[in-house]
Amino acid sequence: MTAKPILLVTRKFPDAVLERAARDYDARINQADEVYGPDELIARAAGCDAILTCSTETYSAEVLERLPASVRAVATFSVGIEHFDIEAARKRGLVVTNTPDVLTDSTADITMLVLLGAARRAYEGQRMLRENQWVGWNPNQLLGVHVSGKKLGILGMGRIGRAVARRARGFDMTIHYHNRGRLDPELEQGATYHADPEDLLGEAEFLSINCPASPEMHHFLDARRIELLPERAIVTNTARGPLVDDEALIAALESGRVAAAGLDVFEGEPNIHPGYRDLPNAFLLPHMGSATLETRNAMGFKCLDNLDAFFAGREPPDRVA
Repeated sequence: MTAKPILLVTRKFPDAVLERAARDYDARINQADEVYGPDELIARAAGCDAILTCSTETYSAEVLERLPASVRAVATFSVGIEHFDIEAARKRGLVVTNTPDVLTDSTADITMLVLLGAARRAYEGQRMLRENQWVGWNPNQLLGVHVSGKKLGILGMGRIGRAVARRARGFDMTIHYHNRGRLDPELEQGATYHADPEDLLGEAEFLSINCPASPEMHHFLDARRIELLPERAIVTNTARGPLVDDEALIAALESGRVAAAGLDVFEGEPNIHPGYRDLPNAFLLPHMGSATLETRNAMGFKCLDNLDAFFAGREPPDRVA
């Protein structure tokens, strides 16, 4: 009988994912769900053939160099791969896979949730009720921003950006977008393309950030670019926290230059900038974009599909290195 590959599972993933991993692999599961630092990760990977990981672990060039030689593949439970030094992984000959497609709809749903929550002052309404401050209806209470008919600027028109556009059209929003390249007409579906992202900002009564993180896009939304937005625009970010300069956005929210923000991701999370916590016009969620059972199961199964392919001698379908 052929021995099963040894798989280090770095987090406590959903039960169905762990059950399949334990069935098909000699799985070393992190039942305590502790986040492994670099030294702990390297130590626990000793003798393992592969790793099922996620974005809470960082695979820098140094970590990859120290990773045991037995590790030949790493499947990350994420679409984003910014926690990997991909060039270092390629140099080492390590196969790396991710999980595209399966979290598109759930993340687009959360984008619309934070967009509507910010526009309609949902956090303030919740707080009013929970703190027993509501004294009854009045004509000027919690007046928000009408969504229907407004211009939505989408920064990054990949799978998730296009899914956001489909949902926004249901609210009669007009879609403008920036992407690295213009989409084909069947994908564009009447949206207005802006080759320069700064041109997009001038149209964005609502701005939805849906692009990948990269060194070039670090703190893309800074104080200068905020000034390019229409007065009292609303900003949402469900992509990656470092795309936004927190100091600049907080200042704009405090001054009213930006009417409201809906954020599901943050730089340095879970240690978010404390300036957000007391802002009544900031609708905040703790990185919940893919947080449905169906989506998280699908992400885990996609990781295992990729590992299954690798150990069967086939090309993993979602290989990024």
